[in-house]
Amino acid sequence: MTITGPTTGDLREQRDRARREYDELLTRGLSFNLTRGKPSTAQLDLSQELLELPGAEGHTAADGSDCRNYGGLHGLPELREIFAELLQVPAGQLLAAGNSSLELMHDCLVHAMLGRLPGGQARWTDEERVAFLCPVPGYDRHFALCERFGIEMISVPMTDEGPDMDAVERLVAEDPAIKGIWCVPKYSNPTGVSYSDRVVERLAAMPAAAPDFRIFWDNAYAVHHLTDEEVEVADVLAACAEHGHPDRAFVFGSTSKITFAGAGVGFFGSSPANVDWLLAHSSKRSIGPDKVNQLRHVRFLRDAEGVRAHMRRQRALLQPKFEAVQRILDKELGGTGLARWTEPEGGYFITLDILGGGAADVVRLAAQAGIALTPAGAPYPYGKDPRDETIRIAPSYPSPQDLEEAVTGLAICARLVGYERALAR
Repeated sequence: MTITGPTTGDLREQRDRARREYDELLTRGLSFNLTRGKPSTAQLDLSQELLELPGAEGHTAADGSDCRNYGGLHGLPELREIFAELLQVPAGQLLAAGNSSLELMHDCLVHAMLGRLPGGQARWTDEERVAFLCPVPGYDRHFALCERFGIEMISVPMTDEGPDMDAVERLVAEDPAIKGIWCVPKYSNPTGVSYSDRVVERLAAMPAAAPDFRIFWDNAYAVHHLTDEEVEVADVLAACAEHGHPDRAFVFGSTSKITFAGAGVGFFGSSPANVDWLLAHSSKRSIGPDKVNQLRHVRFLRDAEGVRAHMRRQRALLQPKFEAVQRILDKELGGTGLARWTEPEGGYFITLDILGGGAADVVRLAAQAGIALTPAGAPYPYGKDPRDETIRIAPSYPSPQDLEEAVTGLAICARLVGYERALAR
């Protein structure tokens, strides 16, 4: 980091001012949580009608089946029709499951470990080495899954268009142990980057040394727009099929940040061969998903346009919070040379980079002042940010007033650490 202009005396003055502000922060007994992208109570209230659905007499699906009973491993056809368009998966190749897409990702890894994937030559557990590519900064829960199953993680940098495809193509073509890549293609966690059409095409077309290489396409923010310019990402399943790799992509999505985060529906979409593979394994652990919950979602959301209308109401609550974070960061850190931050068009996060390092110190000081943040290294494999720069901000859960205080406090911590580090050089 180079701070141009200020003299040592100026830096000391700025450091001392930040120290006074931080000391005052410590006296306030704050307790704010910016750790995870949780919907606020006001957001959850938008879906309150779900609690009254489907009603005592409303438990019959469109095909006449009783949703209270066993069966229907694919999930309700009418719900799959709604989300087929939104997730870019043909309804016949889309499964509606339990409340979490994360559990579907977990299960796909388990089944790949214990049972051979379509096109694969062996179970992953029988391979000498299994690795995944991890675009960074990325989603910490993806990395936690890899750690859980002993999957080696190889970092590749994110660009403004998605993962660095020169690096991805080289690694995937050279190393048969690389079995997958984690992707959050729209409004990525935590940077907000959306994949360009060019990146999607290259992911679909690239040669892979592993015949069972898979793209784990976590489309968590498919409809989570924050501006009038609603980003559309290219259809990865269609692109993979066009380039002769129909089984390459696993598409995941959920209603977790659409309706109730703890009582939503998770989705899996892929080629017919991959869907059959997952169903064959899933049928051993479940006779069917919670179809009553799926039916209430059908009745509440109605169709794809109903989902879009509901998300516009979500946006009305979220957009002012993201704008507030931008305003505060610009006021407190703009022009200092100490930090930069993203301005996402959708999703749930803002990334704050502490230039020249010191992110862990900022998070530590914030915690001491009562402002809880995700650990500084979390967006990197094994929790280790090689530059110690990245902090993920989750604006959704706090009230507007609490958010204002929390982000202002975070900025004070960033200034204190930044000026102290500058003076130490």
